[in-house]
Formats: sequence, structure tokens, C-alpha cells
Amino acid sequence: MAFSSSLFFLLSLLCLTFFPPSLAEIRFTEIRNDDRPFIPLDQFGFTHSGRLELSVSKISLSDSKLDLSKVGFFLCTLDSWLHVLRQLEDREITCVLQSDLIESVYTFNSLNNADSFNTEYVQKDADQYNLVFANCYEQQLKISMDVRSAMYNLDGKGLVRDYLSAGRTILPRVYFLFSLAYFGLAGLWIYILYKKRLTAFRIHFFMLAVLILKALNLLCEAEDKSYIKRTGSAHGWDVLFYIFSFLKGISLFTLIVLIGTGWSFLKPYLQDKEKKVLMIVIPLQVVANIAQVVIDESGPYGHDWFTWKQIFLLVDVVCCCAVLFPIVWSIKNLREAARTDGKAAVNLMKLTLFRHYYIVVICYIYFTRVVVYALETITSYKYSWTSVVCAELATLSFYVFTGYKFKPEAHNPYFVIDDEEEEAAAEALKLEDEFEL
Repeated sequence: MAFSSSLFFLLSLLCLTFFPPSLAEIRFTEIRNDDRPFIPLDQFGFTHSGRLELSVSKISLSDSKLDLSKVGFFLCTLDSWLHVLRQLEDREITCVLQSDLIESVYTFNSLNNADSFNTEYVQKDADQYNLVFANCYEQQLKISMDVRSAMYNLDGKGLVRDYLSAGRTILPRVYFLFSLAYFGLAGLWIYILYKKRLTAFRIHFFMLAVLILKALNLLCEAEDKSYIKRTGSAHGWDVLFYIFSFLKGISLFTLIVLIGTGWSFLKPYLQDKEKKVLMIVIPLQVVANIAQVVIDESGPYGHDWFTWKQIFLLVDVVCCCAVLFPIVWSIKNLREAARTDGKAAVNLMKLTLFRHYYIVVICYIYFTRVVVYALETITSYKYSWTSVVCAELATLSFYVFTGYKFKPEAHNPYFVIDDEEEEAAAEALKLEDEFEL
């Protein structure tokens, strides 16, 4: 087995660690004329009462005369695979299925000319395992088959199945609690809009829509995960989750762009360059959501899985960068206006507001895109739910900050400034310019 193929598989396992599959723990996989040396099928955190049910049918081999003990399914942890790599490099073994560091589930020499098999594997060692199909005859043997894998843990009495990976089994409650928090914020925002309806702008009603979409998205995700936990499959709840996830993603990025431009509460229109940002962000969000659906539905065994994963990451980065430009433009325009229109205090306060918002947006993007993924990798699989909680807490804080800073005001502090404050702000701006020089 080529060492480069083994290294590629290591990267596959690392990607699974960064982006664990989010759909059902009962997976149906169709493999057709595939000659890849390794096909990662799923990842699951087992407790001491873990089970794997593997059902494979319609098996077709391009050459059945080969030694089929070098073809089959196995379980391994990421640590064990690192040691297997060393064994392959040192020529201690020629096939991964020969290693005593992996747990063989089924090898094809047991088929006895059959085209299907069913097996159950009991996993008593608690850890996070990857289910992998190995073909040690790379580019010599093409395989077609239908694979059904079910991975679950049993409760203390061994009666109830839990199809969510250990460490993610409490996610239904986590998502439900956060959905209640957002519904509560939506109710509070409705009260604020009613109480200060004379000073509410269109952007404030758009904020309400974003809150409701986020709450519905979390509610559907809670039900989705709860159904998977009980049955192993989503049965339609994933469709609602994708719909609200799509609408939430578009609305959130659009809201950041609109706030960054000062639309509605500072000016009633968008400039051409600001419209172009929206025309870029919205289609990219459509592409990102399509990529997310393909990634979740196909799983890491798909030929194009890595391609779609790269597309998703690239699009997400571009969207995050694009939404920062309107805020930078607003800061630049307000700074120029503070020097020229004689309203230094007003523009300086707006300038300070947009600077703060710019910093918060960057921190939010950095935390949810980088820190959360890093936390996912360094945290034990038993506590993988903590990364979800951190991401949702960061998002909730971002929503609260945005609402607090841009809430409707009966006496808007950014427009009602007395002469003394105007002079003080003008002096502060002058000192700031001298300091920069």
C-alpha cells in the first residue's frame, strides 16, 4: 500500500474531526466501481456499551480471485491510525487490515461466494472510532456494494438505543434551550418596537425577522437531533432545518451589510457599491447552503466530498470578508464628514459606534470560524457539545450586542447633541488627528 494513500486517509480522518457528520447515525452508502484504498464511512463516539450493525448487499468485485482477506471493514481511532502509518512506513505490514492496532469488523474472505452479509460488532472500549472500508489492492480491484451502517450506544439497562455520538447526545436539549432564548429575545424586541414605534425604522423590523428565523432554525435542529437520537434518522426534520438554516444565513449576513451601510436609520438608500456587496453575499450564501446539504447528505465517502467542503469553506470566508467592507466604508465616510460638515460630535459618536461594531463583527467571525473549530479538535469527544455551546453563546451575544447598540430611541443620542458636546467632540477629533500624525 502506497504511503501517500495512507497519508491522504489521515487527512480524511482529520477533516472528519474538524467537521463531524451532522446527520443520521444510520447511513446508507452506495459504492460503485470504486478502487480507492480507503473509504471513510462514518465517525462515532462509543461508550462502554457501543454497537455497530453493518449490512452490506449487492457486492460486486472486478476480480474475485485475489486474496480477499485484504479487503474489508475496520474501526480505528485517530491515534491508532498514526501508529498504523508508522507500521506501513517501516514496512512492518503491507495492508492496514494486517495491523493489530485496528479492530477488524469484517473481511471479504468470509463471503464464501455470497453477495451480501450482516454482522454486529460490540465495542466495549469507549472512544471515538472511524468506520472505514479498506481495499489493499489499490487500482487493481474495483468494488461495488450497498452499505448500511448503524452505530449507537445502549443505556445502562441495555434497552434503549442512543444513535447520537457520545458527547453529542445532549445537543437536542442544548438547541432547544437556545431556541427558547431567541424566542424570548424576539418577544422582548416586539415589546421594544411597540413601545418606541414612532422611532422604529425598517431595519429594526428586519432585526426581528432575523431573530425569529434563528429561533425557528434552532427549534428544527433540536427536533432533528432528537429524532436522530431516538431512531437514527431525521425523517424530514432535516429538510426544515436546511430551509431555516438557509434563510437564517442569508438574513444574518444581509443584516450585517445593511447595518454596516447605515441603511434605514442613517440613510434611506443603498449606494451602488453597497448593492453589489449584497448581490455577492446572497448568491454566495445560496452556494454555501447547497454545499452544506451535499456535505451532510453524501458523507465523507463521496468522491466530491472534499471538493464541496473546500467550496463551503471558501464561500464562508468570502462572505465574512465581504460584510466587513460596508462597515469600513461607513467609518471612512463618517470620519470625513466629521471634519467637513461642522457636526463633529454627531459624526464622532457615529464613528465610535461603527468602530465598535466593526471590532465585534471581526471577533464574532474569528471566534465562530476559527476558535470553535480549534476547540472541536482539542476537546475530548465526550465533551464535543462544548464547542456547540460556545458557538451558540457567541452568536447569542452578537445578536444581543447588535440589538442593544442599534435599538430604536425616542431621543436618539446620535442626533441630539448640545453645543458644549459639539465643541468637546471637535477638540477630541483634532487631538486624535494630531496623535495619528
